Amino acid sequence: MPPNVNAAPAIKVLPEPPGLPDPLPEPAVDDVRLERVLGALSDPLRLTIVRKLLLESEDFDHSCGWFGIDRPKSSLTHHFKALREAGITRQRQYGLERRSHVRVDDLNARFPGLLGLVADWIADTR
Repeated sequence: MPPNVNAAPAIKVLPEPPGLPDPLPEPAVDDVRLERVLGALSDPLRLTIVRKLLLESEDFDHSCGWFGIDRPKSSLTHHFKALREAGITRQRQYGLERRSHVRVDDLNARFPGLLGLVADWIADTR
């Protein structure tokens, strides 16, 4: 039987390693609001960041350098903060570096199917 060309990409969920630093401030699961999540995801760069974390993660969490985005550090800091404050990502401080991962279980509990839509999204390069 041929593969289903309409199959959704597989979201990678890696196990949380022991001994992680505490997460930076973020909303509790019950406080994650759909309008804030959609607002954060309305920016194509942030949508790209989340999609890359969902589909291409090599480790539990990643620094902003892993994404290969050619933007000033202050711009990237703003985008990662917006994702964290919306409740989409969790960030931890490792010395001078912040690393992020998607709060997959929390978002699936609050908004079933949303991350599948993000994974299916393809950037408009026109």
